[in-house]
Amino acid sequence: MSAHGGAIGKAPASQRAKDTGFRLTMLACLGLSVGLLALLLYDVVKDGASHLTMDFLTSFGSISADKAGAEAAIWGTIWIMVVCAAFIVPVGVATAIYLEEYADHSRWWNRLIEVNIQNLASVPSIVYGILGLAFLVRGPLSLGPVVLAGGLCLGLLVLPVVIIASREAIRAVPPSIREGSLALGATQWQTIRRQVLPASIPGIATGVILALSRAIGETAPLIVIGAATVIAFNPEGLDSRFTALPIQIFDWISRASNDVNNYKPLAAAAILFLMILLLLMNSVAIWLRNRYEQKW
Repeated sequence: MSAHGGAIGKAPASQRAKDTGFRLTMLACLGLSVGLLALLLYDVVKDGASHLTMDFLTSFGSISADKAGAEAAIWGTIWIMVVCAAFIVPVGVATAIYLEEYADHSRWWNRLIEVNIQNLASVPSIVYGILGLAFLVRGPLSLGPVVLAGGLCLGLLVLPVVIIASREAIRAVPPSIREGSLALGATQWQTIRRQVLPASIPGIATGVILALSRAIGETAPLIVIGAATVIAFNPEGLDSRFTALPIQIFDWISRASNDVNNYKPLAAAAILFLMILLLLMNSVAIWLRNRYEQKW
């Protein structure tokens, strides 16, 4: 019996060899990916670190590479991210609350909403740019290529991500919290507002910040809706023309460089600054998650 049990517990040599080969293949793929990423980061830092100065951050675009800066792009990015956040947070969280706490999943329209949200999360960003051009910039709203249109277009792009993340965060709240609140006489909305939402803040905040991290690097939708490539002023309101860091990087990369005007180091500096912003946003997401997880 013991010999038979030992034979069952011990995998054949061929199976162990396959497992080892699979692990080595995965490690090789991981090493290749990390190596390529490190190479790209080294190239960006080498070309752009010396140009990432206060003059670069506080100067407008120019036909001369020596005088060009990214101030308008930085402020344009901040403006559209504020608009995007103001749109996706209430809409995304409210949709998640409805689908998790109120929706009757036996109804066909609720199932249709869920299927569409799952599908929209994988739609290419260029499609959202076309949608924004047809309905926001032109068409029914006719806002034009302004800050409001850019922020709403990017908001539509990342809204499914916020809804999915918020639903998962709300679903992770133990049912006993809801049952205890309702047993003490609280209404369903009071239970959601005072118990469920505070307990789900870590997941919701993480999902929102990660969604904004995706939106801040999108270029295709902004190009489609007609964002400016070079402007010499900062946005002054929701109806102002704007540019953004991805658009500015795309413009500099597309320009022909020579000994007099070399725009590639400027693009590298802008990429480096954008990466720093992304790291800061992700760090805030991690900090919020850890802080509220310890509290709750």
